[in-house]
Amino acid sequence: MKQNLISIALAAAALLLSSSVSYAAENTADALQVATSKAGVAAKTGHTKTRHKTAASSKLVDINGASREQLMKLPGIGGVEADKIIAGRPYATKSHLVTQNIIPEGVFDKLRKRIIAKQPYKDGDKNAAIYKNKK
Repeated sequence: MKQNLISIALAAAALLLSSSVSYAAENTADALQVATSKAGVAAKTGHTKTRHKTAASSKLVDINGASREQLMKLPGIGGVEADKIIAGRPYATKSHLVTQNIIPEGVFDKLRKRIIAKQPYKDGDKNAAIYKNKK
């Protein structure tokens, strides 16, 4: 009888613990979504708590659309690297420059905050098809 009560108590404790963990994970996901949506609204309206200048975002170089000359203005990118970047287009993310062995990781670390990888289409399925066919 005692053993039966102990097993029921342990099962109840495990159930309570798992429900609290899932509740915490759900709240964390909700908080992340709210923070992301607030950041999106701030970016659209231009209101942010930190004082970032919008001119900085216009200086970003799009690795999927930049000319050879624009790429060569980036630190650590010469003619050969610029040609490699252009030949490997389009990139799903800017980190693909390293994963596809276009540039070394040290050079990428210098470029990380200066580049972006805009997608050719607004439709995610079209972009996915491009990257699938590229492989």
